[in-house]
Amino acid sequence: MKRLSTIAARHLPRPLYFTLVLLTTVFCLSLLSAAIQDGGLSVLELVLLVLYTILMLWISASFWTAAIGFLVLAFQRRAGEGAESAPEPAASAETGAFKTALVMPVYNEDPERVFAGLRAMFDSLVATGQSDGFEFFVLSDTREPDIWLQEEQQWRRWSEELGDRVPLFYRNRVENTARKSGNLADFCRDWGGRYRYMIVLDADSIMSGETLVEMVRRMEADRRLALLQVPPVPVNRSSFFARMLQFAGSLYGRLFVAGLAFWQQDTANFWGHNAIIRVRPFADHCGLPKLPGREPFGGDILSHDFVEAALLARAGWKVRLAPDLGGSYEEIPPTLIDYAKRDRRWCQGNLQHARLILAHGFKPLSRLHFAMGVMSYAASPLWLLFLIATGVEAYFKSLQHPVYFFGYNVMPIWPESYVVEMTTVLWVTLVLLFLPKILALVLLALDRDEARRFGGLLKASLSVLIESLLSVLLAPVLMLFQSKFVAAILLRTSVGWPAQQRGDHQTGVLEALGAHGVHTLIAFAVGYVAYVHVPDFFWWFTPVLAGLALSVPVSILTSRTSLGLRLKEAGLFLTPAETEEPPVLRRLEERLTEPSPPIEAPVGERAFWTRAMMNPGVYALHDALLHDEPQTRRRRHILEGLVLQIQDEGEDSLSLREKRALLSHRDGLHLLHTRLWAAPTLETPPPPANG
Repeated sequence: MKRLSTIAARHLPRPLYFTLVLLTTVFCLSLLSAAIQDGGLSVLELVLLVLYTILMLWISASFWTAAIGFLVLAFQRRAGEGAESAPEPAASAETGAFKTALVMPVYNEDPERVFAGLRAMFDSLVATGQSDGFEFFVLSDTREPDIWLQEEQQWRRWSEELGDRVPLFYRNRVENTARKSGNLADFCRDWGGRYRYMIVLDADSIMSGETLVEMVRRMEADRRLALLQVPPVPVNRSSFFARMLQFAGSLYGRLFVAGLAFWQQDTANFWGHNAIIRVRPFADHCGLPKLPGREPFGGDILSHDFVEAALLARAGWKVRLAPDLGGSYEEIPPTLIDYAKRDRRWCQGNLQHARLILAHGFKPLSRLHFAMGVMSYAASPLWLLFLIATGVEAYFKSLQHPVYFFGYNVMPIWPESYVVEMTTVLWVTLVLLFLPKILALVLLALDRDEARRFGGLLKASLSVLIESLLSVLLAPVLMLFQSKFVAAILLRTSVGWPAQQRGDHQTGVLEALGAHGVHTLIAFAVGYVAYVHVPDFFWWFTPVLAGLALSVPVSILTSRTSLGLRLKEAGLFLTPAETEEPPVLRRLEERLTEPSPPIEAPVGERAFWTRAMMNPGVYALHDALLHDEPQTRRRRHILEGLVLQIQDEGEDSLSLREKRALLSHRDGLHLLHTRLWAAPTLETPPPPANG
């Protein structure tokens, strides 16, 4: 019986999940098909059915993931297994024989936040008594000269404070080839042989020492496990928009994570950070080729994490999700506009996966991950096309048949024979979209202690209601943003890989108008056309139009940190990380409030990086960290010309590449240092006179 139960637990989840998804989709499709058929299917009706099928598959997959996650968590609670069981620090005997590397790739990030986060994690590891088993790496791809020098100073400060207690390594790559994946590949080539495991972090990642130790213990317990992903919870932002996402991620996220772990099993996905990886198989199997053709579909693989997980699974290694592990955190964009900008970067990488779905050798579930990655952004233009097709169909129907919308009715009045079918389709769609939120509240009702961590059941319910209403307003805005991104990528426009906005930032009126002005115009234009030509359909379309028409004020309002803090004081949108702040997050706050000694540099109007080069200590440290390379007369003459250009025209006359060239080569650095010291003044030279 026990063996039968084990076999069922291993082989039943996926068929059960996919069967439920398909049955739900077929059921809704059959109702819609029966309702719209009137003397056969027109081309437009066929388009509606195809679009609805694709979208319903996507909605059903999300719904059943959350529903299964709810059942898993409910049964765990009944069996006395907490969804966030505290990891037992019992791995000291196993981790002492080898080291685990904590690697943080950074790209033009805030150096103070980067090193404060690492220091908080180190302090948390010290509290476990097992910090000796870990070493830290800051793998910098930073291009900005000011940030580059500040990173080096932060590294020196921490190294001097800790001495020999922890190895902290820092390096800046000469070229950021292949972005983050290339950064990790360089680490594996240069240092990977020293470590059995590496824990990959983002610049905004925070993980508790207990979780880090438990991750290593689980890897040691299963020698076929190559990657263990610990789901990060969003924290530490104060704006209304960010607090709403933090609340949703903390409350609903656990349902989805538990559901994902249920059906993904040993072929889970990699989220790019807050995960532990077995170095040897990663180095052997996860070298990423360049895709043929030019960007945005060719070139370097941007969303490398999905592909690396698929390559490990293809080689026969396990990739698992750890839904029961807490102590894993990340920070999110503070505003709707910043959130959309981050989506723009991810969109290009995920759409690249369309080329990999049919690639040779991948497991079926890995192909599904690729397809779901594509669909996470393709869903928006598909929804847009569905709405357009629905409006056009309503217009043609209004010319031939009695309209289905009268006055201010919210529900359409269908012909008598189709009332049940269409009403069922509408309600089933709404249930699939909103029931996971209700299930999350049901879990809180079953656990009084957990409800208290979210501010109590009543206030948590009010927070869910507000979040749901705002989500309805924000959904059409994000739909247009993502549709625009997909269209730009299909037109072969590459976005590059700009740094993220991570700190709190409030949206101004001009910024909001620039981002949402077109959305507002679309709302009024479409609203006018619908009201004039299909007036009864207009009222059915108002939720979408309202979100677009109000996009400017909503974007400004939700970006306000003052509003977010007032809601926090009122007990709304609270999360467990706030009501019972983990020590590692408290330590991060303390580190960020500690004064950082400034770099002593002459005061003047020159840029920070040139003034910093006049500090002998800054110059010597930077010189010592540069890579050894042969000097050439040709390069020296070029660099000398750049130094003369600074003296004659100022630092702003140099491009970013030219600034990096001066700071990346010892001969140029020496010229810059000596010429600045010899200069009679630090004032920026006046612009040349005309004529």
